Amino acid sequence: MTNEIYVEKNGYIATLVLNRPDKRNSLSRAMFQAIVDQLELLRIDSSIKLLIVRGVNEVAFSSGADISEFLDVRYATDNAKAYNELALKAIDALYKFPHPTIAMIQGLAIGGGLELANACDFRIATPKSKLGITAANIGIVYNLESTKRLINIVGVAKAKEILYTATIFTAEEGKNIGLITALHETEEIDEATLQFAEHLLSKSSIANAGIKKIIQAIVDGEIEENDELAQLVLDSFSSDDYNEGIQAFLNKRKPIFNK
Repeated sequence: MTNEIYVEKNGYIATLVLNRPDKRNSLSRAMFQAIVDQLELLRIDSSIKLLIVRGVNEVAFSSGADISEFLDVRYATDNAKAYNELALKAIDALYKFPHPTIAMIQGLAIGGGLELANACDFRIATPKSKLGITAANIGIVYNLESTKRLINIVGVAKAKEILYTATIFTAEEGKNIGLITALHETEEIDEATLQFAEHLLSKSSIANAGIKKIIQAIVDGEIEENDELAQLVLDSFSSDDYNEGIQAFLNKRKPIFNK
C-alpha cells in the first residue's frame, strides 16, 4: 500500500491523509486504490466513529487526478474504463462510509480533489483555499455520480456554471453557494475541525449513522422507507442511546452516549 495515503487515529477519530506534497496531492491510480483499501479497514474498525480527510500540509487538499499518468493509465476506452471504475470506487467508498465524514480543505481542491471532498458530509476550508472542477479544460465528460452529488450540494444552475466554465473559485464563494460548511483561518482550521468533530461525537453515533443512511437514501431517489430503513428507525428505539437520551432529558442533563 502506497505511503502517499496514510491514516492517523485519535480516539474515535480517524484521519485519512493525502501525502504527496511535491505533486500538490494529485491523485495517482495507486492512491485511489490505497483510498479503497484504507477505507475498508476503517469501515470494519468498530473503534472509529468519525473520519477526517485532509492534505498533509496547507498547500493542497488535492489538486486532482494526476494528469501526468493519463496517457499511460487513462487513455483509450479500455484503460479509461478501468481507471474510472477504480476512481469512482474510491469516491463511493468515502461517500458510503458509515460514520460522519469531514473534508478539511487547505489550499487547492480541484477536479478529483473536489470530487473527493464532495463525497464527505462536511467541507471545512480556509479563506485561501481554491476550488474548481476543470474537466472541460481537458475534454473529459464529468461522470454521472459526481455530477449528481455536486447538483445535490449546489443546485443545477451552479453545477452547470462550475462544470461548463471550469472556473477556479474561492472558498468564500464556495460557502456562499453551500459547497463549504465553514471557513477558518489556516492557523485555526486544525483546532476548529477537531472541535466540530468532537461536537458530532458528543451526539448519538447510532442516530447519526442512521441519519446518514436515511439522507443518502433520499438523495439517491428513495421516496418511501424500504424494509431496511424502516427497521433501522425501529431498532433505534431499543438502543442504549435511546434510553440514555430519554433519561438525560428527564433529568435535565447532557446525555453521555456509548461509542
